Amino acid sequence: MSETATEEKVTKKAAKKTAKKKTAKKTAKKTAKKAAKKTAKKTAKKTAKKAAKKTTKKAEKKDYKLVVVESPSKAKTIKKYLGRGYQVVASNGHIIDLPKSKLGVDIKENFEIDLVPIAGKKAKIERIQELSKDADEIFLAPDPDREGEAIAFHLKEVIGKKKKVRRVVFHAVTKTAVTKAIENPTELNADMYDSQKTRRVLDRLVGYKISPILWDKVQRGISAGRVQSVALRIIVEREDEIKAFNPEQWFSIHGEMSKDNKLFEIKYYGETATKKNDLTEEKEANQIVSDVKGKDFKVVDVKKRERKQNPTPPFTTSKLQQEAANKLGFTAKRTMMVAQRLYEGIATTDFGTVGLITYMRTDSTRTEPEAMASLRDFIKEKYGDKYLAPNEISHSKKKKEGKVQDAHEAIRPTSLEHTPDKLRGDLEPDEQKLYELIWNKFVSSQMSQAIIDQTAVMYECEGHFFKANGSIIKFAGFRTVYLEAAAEKRSRKGGNDEDEDVKPSGELPLIEVGDTMKAKKDPESLEHWTSPPPRYNEASIVKTLEEKGIGRPSTYASIISNIQDRGYVEKIENRFMPTELGIVVCRMLIESFPDVMDVQFTASVEKLLDKIEDGEIKWKKVLKDFWSGFEKTLEKAKEEMKNLKAQEIPTGIKCHKCDDGEYIIKWGRNGQFLACRNYPDCTSTNDFKKHLDGTIEILPKKWFRDNCPTCGKRLEEKKGKYGRFVRCEEYPKCETTLPYTVDVTCPNCKTGKFAEKKSRYGKIFYGCSNYPDCETAMWTLPKTYDCPSCGHGVMGVRETKRDGKHLQCPKCRFKVPWKETPFASEDDE
Repeated sequence: MSETATEEKVTKKAAKKTAKKKTAKKTAKKTAKKAAKKTAKKTAKKTAKKAAKKTTKKAEKKDYKLVVVESPSKAKTIKKYLGRGYQVVASNGHIIDLPKSKLGVDIKENFEIDLVPIAGKKAKIERIQELSKDADEIFLAPDPDREGEAIAFHLKEVIGKKKKVRRVVFHAVTKTAVTKAIENPTELNADMYDSQKTRRVLDRLVGYKISPILWDKVQRGISAGRVQSVALRIIVEREDEIKAFNPEQWFSIHGEMSKDNKLFEIKYYGETATKKNDLTEEKEANQIVSDVKGKDFKVVDVKKRERKQNPTPPFTTSKLQQEAANKLGFTAKRTMMVAQRLYEGIATTDFGTVGLITYMRTDSTRTEPEAMASLRDFIKEKYGDKYLAPNEISHSKKKKEGKVQDAHEAIRPTSLEHTPDKLRGDLEPDEQKLYELIWNKFVSSQMSQAIIDQTAVMYECEGHFFKANGSIIKFAGFRTVYLEAAAEKRSRKGGNDEDEDVKPSGELPLIEVGDTMKAKKDPESLEHWTSPPPRYNEASIVKTLEEKGIGRPSTYASIISNIQDRGYVEKIENRFMPTELGIVVCRMLIESFPDVMDVQFTASVEKLLDKIEDGEIKWKKVLKDFWSGFEKTLEKAKEEMKNLKAQEIPTGIKCHKCDDGEYIIKWGRNGQFLACRNYPDCTSTNDFKKHLDGTIEILPKKWFRDNCPTCGKRLEEKKGKYGRFVRCEEYPKCETTLPYTVDVTCPNCKTGKFAEKKSRYGKIFYGCSNYPDCETAMWTLPKTYDCPSCGHGVMGVRETKRDGKHLQCPKCRFKVPWKETPFASEDDE
């Protein structure tokens, strides 16, 4: 083959190769194009589908009804009941109110009110407005009381007039109650809102007009309140009664009898069998004891009777607060907080999320017919026919001068299926205790009477008469389930309703008239002194406020809380005692504002608020009438109220620090104190106590364990609004002020000490002095002691009825008996 032919062959092969490559490239391009087109189509389809879904979802989202309630927990519960098609949002209480920075009431313009959004509620208002725009229907469902009605009106205002809004009211957060309320909406109650506005404006006028006068005359930061100041007056007047009380001596004579191996007590009754005699002379008591010693006692009368005790009605708000205080040791505030949670809904294992009690702000004892029938069936099934009252008991509350809020039922369980036993483990300890109290009270309210056999035996000896009482429960009836705190106390002490002075001895042996017997233990005389009236506790102050018509049951907790927070009242050993500041402010207010501080006047205002709610009187007329008298009193008080700040009372006591100084009584932010007249040259100050006879006792200073880190002088323990603190003895020359710390090193940061602090609710706790770098805190007094269980270096001092005084580890809760600790002989700081 020639060279040319070979070249041609090679060229042809190369051309074929190039052509194949080109074809492969073209095919690859076509395939890529096709794949890209396919992918693009798929992506477009997906995007279209997503967009369509979004549009559908949006359209679905717009198709809803809006329900606005007060609290988030209630919103959560109601949302579960109503399901799809409903949006439920919480307002978290009031959304608008009078401004804090100014009066907010234009008196000249016929009491026009300036309402502004509450701080921090702007986002909440915008959320409600946003949801309202697309809602088909809007249901306003705040609590069924005056405050709830005001919230409903405020919500309507921020939603706007274009939308149709309806009011729904339910007295229990159950599926039945909520569904029924939504199906039967009502209109907003303007009269109820007017009543709330009147109360709010009256409170604002009193608070914002009187408080500045107190700032000028007493100290900055204190305040007065329309209802709280009257509650303070009740506590101060009780303290005056106690101070003015003169104890009187009296005597009782007790002996012991025995028959058929049964011991029982006899007590001196009088010189006749018909009239009781009080022994006030020791000589007379000793003579009687001498007369009857070793002599025979003759039975002159035996009375037997059967007494029937009726069950009491279910709880009203006031009665719940009283019984929770007496039986559980709860404050009114704690009771209402726990009751609120039980009402709004609890997540339970067997019943889902459900409201366990009916509305807890009520003074009605009424029970709905359906619930009544259910209760009577429950008693019959669980306890039997004999424990069920033969006829339905109507516990209708007698209408006093004030209004009975009968729109709400008594406080009761929402369903008798929700027994306390079935809820055990679902409820917090406080919730379980309060729920059991409400449950037992409700169940007992339709049970049969308790039957009590009572025996009274009268003895005569040497012309002196003695009495023995016996009492047995023949049939427990409703007492099987519930006994009032007062009756329970009497029962424990062995008293009874008829004659509390004669102690019953259970069942007496068979004794007949004419029987003669000698005393197993000869009667002896006991000396007693009459006691002053007791200071108020949580239960008795609530009862007194209710009886005197001051405030409403729903406000008792805040009234008590306010006078404590302002430093006017202290709680010592569970009793309310007015502070020096409280007494002084109370006296000044009574003197300058007799109407505002008058119990009858305050009660009459509550009646006027009820009349406004019933549409009997216009709210602005009430405000005009009040202001016409109050304005004159204000002007007079500005001029005539004495100025405590400027007051200096000489004591005649020589200054302990300088040579020619004399102590004078001055008024400071924490009350009265002794200061040297030579201030500022002499800075000597002392706390003091004034005795009833007017003498002044200088209280010894309490020195802190460490010296002043600035000047080296001693640090003095002081008491302030937020608890104890320490200050240099040279104050104000040396301004060093430090928190009061316990000599226990923080186990976490190893450098800080535990500082004593007071929580916003007035409870003492101990936090590391290195806060906020170290957030270690304890509710109990810390002690350096290694926990035997987990090795934690600090344990807290606790004292309970069950365990007595002991140490408890804050980490693992391990307990160590107090006697086993090295602090057993120490006193707590």
